[in-house]
Amino acid sequence: MLCSDGHYYVVKFRNNPQHLRVLANERLAARLAEIVGLPVPTTEPVEVNEWLVQNAPEMHIQLAQSVVRCEPGLQFGSRYVLNPTQGQVFDYMPVEMLDRVTNLASFAGILAFDKWTGNVDGRQAAFWRYARQRKYTASFIDHGYCFNAGEWTFPDHPLKGVYARTEVYGTVTGWDSFEPWLSRIERMPAGAIWRAAEAVPAEWYGDDRNAFEQLVATLIERRNKVRHLIEAFQQSPRRPFARWSCAA
Repeated sequence: MLCSDGHYYVVKFRNNPQHLRVLANERLAARLAEIVGLPVPTTEPVEVNEWLVQNAPEMHIQLAQSVVRCEPGLQFGSRYVLNPTQGQVFDYMPVEMLDRVTNLASFAGILAFDKWTGNVDGRQAAFWRYARQRKYTASFIDHGYCFNAGEWTFPDHPLKGVYARTEVYGTVTGWDSFEPWLSRIERMPAGAIWRAAEAVPAEWYGDDRNAFEQLVATLIERRNKVRHLIEAFQQSPRRPFARWSCAA
């Protein structure tokens, strides 16, 4: 959607079929990822009025057996990684082209982040470049299933929250490969986490302040658990870090 600030946004609606709370998850996770220094799109609340919903045929959600009108009101918006007229965006990058991704090392950082936030979905990324560029940049998108989607629990399965192709972890040789992102997670002040939470509209979690505060408190407690969760992924059948044994 083209919004009033002149930017294009991918907009997730409150009555999406996943859960209302995924809007809160998207906003909180994106703000925390920004603090960690990961490449994620800017996010904003997007007000969609009743007139637009009623007069735009595209404003509906296609379910398996029915079609539901989008609900007007305050929605979540993730800014499109670049103006669609200025370049290309792909949600998949062939392994043979990964050497053309300028920030491939950041996949280690988003892995640490997804383990911290309990992402139960596969890691999603958008690969983009301006029209005259040869190289691509990865931006990490779709954080709705952090905190186990609408459950706000942390199952911590080793193979959850990881990218589909282990080749993106080819730069990992040891713990240094997760820096500076891992240390930023572990040392993030509790106050910074609470301030990020303040940017989440209460209506996106049904005004259940107690549950939301418990979620934030759990995140604070989990900061020092991330290394253990990364190790569990390394020891999984996927064996994602082929060069780990080369680490000093």
